[in-house]
Amino acid sequence: MPGFLYSQFFVRPSYPEQSFAEQTVLVTGANVGLGLEAARHVVRLGAARVILAVRNVPAGEEAKKDIEISTGRSGICEVWEVDLASYKSVVSFGDRITKLARLDAAILNAAVATSNFEVAEGFERTITVNVVNTLLLSLFVLPVLKATGKKIPKSQPRLTFVVSEVHAWVGLPEWKSDHILQTLSDQPTAKMGERYPLSKLLEVLLVQELAGRVRGSEVIINMINPGLCHSALGREGGWSFYLFKLVPARSTEVGSRTLVAGITSGLESHGAYMSDGHVENTALSPFVRSDEGRQARIKLWDEVSTILEGVRPGIMQNV
Repeated sequence: MPGFLYSQFFVRPSYPEQSFAEQTVLVTGANVGLGLEAARHVVRLGAARVILAVRNVPAGEEAKKDIEISTGRSGICEVWEVDLASYKSVVSFGDRITKLARLDAAILNAAVATSNFEVAEGFERTITVNVVNTLLLSLFVLPVLKATGKKIPKSQPRLTFVVSEVHAWVGLPEWKSDHILQTLSDQPTAKMGERYPLSKLLEVLLVQELAGRVRGSEVIINMINPGLCHSALGREGGWSFYLFKLVPARSTEVGSRTLVAGITSGLESHGAYMSDGHVENTALSPFVRSDEGRQARIKLWDEVSTILEGVRPGIMQNV
């Protein structure tokens, strides 16, 4: 908690200045909050094409207009529909991504935070959106990023996952069960008050494993913690969460700087956890860094891989 408060009150991530000239960038969850502000920075910094991946297309179109007005650049943003609660939607979106001639960077930011138990594609919805389908989407994106790196001289593709420091606030005793995600999707035992932090812990483990299987020289894969920010993520959190973040939360724009830092960082960030725009692997939870955490990571990867192969046979070969 002292580190959290110090970061919130005394650390201000650097304002993005690195050019995105000629680049194509994908941002999920780009119609509101951190995703919207990150996309705005990328457009401001000269990107040739920015794909706003959204569940709500009309809201995405409004976000596009807002970015165009604020940056004075039109014809750059495109609104593409994707619903991370649906395998069919992610596969359709992924197939569309594979047709891109160029993709230089992707920010996988879309997520849900709710205490309401709902099921999507056989798992509790937070798990489906923040974990299973986020990894599925990354596996569609990865080959296009790799191809861009080979095709475009001096390019360095990057894939950034937005995680959170709250991953360290929970444990994962369920990793010892026969089926981790099914166990977590059992409504009578699901601790929904801890569900968002838990989903981010699962995401951290999967990103670590993914990065370990991909050379950083091909694609830099990292994960970023934006800190506590004013954003749309906590809209289902109620008054208690609103009051909690009222004073310490960063503005949405300041928080979005950390997302842009993820897709402009160097090889030192490959497989790393970034906070305040810098690599800070020591901020990973003790569980993630433990032998037990490594065992859980491998088991989780194998389990999710089986699920994704059932959704799109052969998808794991994209790694």
